[in-house]
Amino acid sequence: MPTNPKYKDDYLSFTPGQELPRISEGLDSVRAYQWEIHFLGLDQFGVGEIQFPQDLTLAAKQVSQVGFTVEDIEVHRVNDRVFYPGKPAPEELTVTFDNLFATKSGLNLWKWFTQIYDPLTGEMTKTLDGGRNGQFKLKKVDIIQLDNKLKPHTTMELYGVYPKSWKSAELNYSTNEFNTVEVTFRYDFMQVSDYNLA
Repeated sequence: MPTNPKYKDDYLSFTPGQELPRISEGLDSVRAYQWEIHFLGLDQFGVGEIQFPQDLTLAAKQVSQVGFTVEDIEVHRVNDRVFYPGKPAPEELTVTFDNLFATKSGLNLWKWFTQIYDPLTGEMTKTLDGGRNGQFKLKKVDIIQLDNKLKPHTTMELYGVYPKSWKSAELNYSTNEFNTVEVTFRYDFMQVSDYNLA
C-alpha cells in the first residue's frame, strides 16, 4: 500500500495569495541549547564554599552525550550468526564548567575529585570529613531539557555518579574566553522520563 507524503501534504502546502507557506508548529523540535543540569545532594560532601545545586546548574557550559549501551552476546551456529542482549554498559559523561570567581568552581570540583583519588596521600574513595563510609558517589544528577517556553520537558536521571577525571582549560594570552574546567563522570544507572513523572 503506498504511503502518502504527510509533511508535504499537511504541513508544507502553499495556497496562492498567502504571504508564506503553511508550516505547522507541531514540527518544532526540542532545542539542544535549552537545558539545565542539577547535582542533587552534593552538599553532603561539604565541598568548600560552593552552594549546590544552584551554582553548578548555572555554571555548566556544555554537557556531552548521555548514553547507555547493551553489549552483544554473539552465538555461532553451523551457517548462522545470531545476537542476544548482554550486560548493560553506561557511558561516560563530560561536563564543562565555567570556573567562577565567587564559588571557586574549579577548586571545589578538584576537592570532590580528590575523594576518588588523592594524589598527596595515595588514598582512594575517601570522604572529605576523613571518614571511611564510602560516600564518594553522588546519588543523583538530573539533566533537564526545556521546551520552547523554557518549561521542563524531559529529564535524564543519572545514579551513582562520581568524577573520573578533572582537566583545566588551556591557558592562552590570545584567547578571548572565560576559563573552564572539564570534568568526566561515571554513573551506574540512568533513566529518561517525562519531567512531571520524575
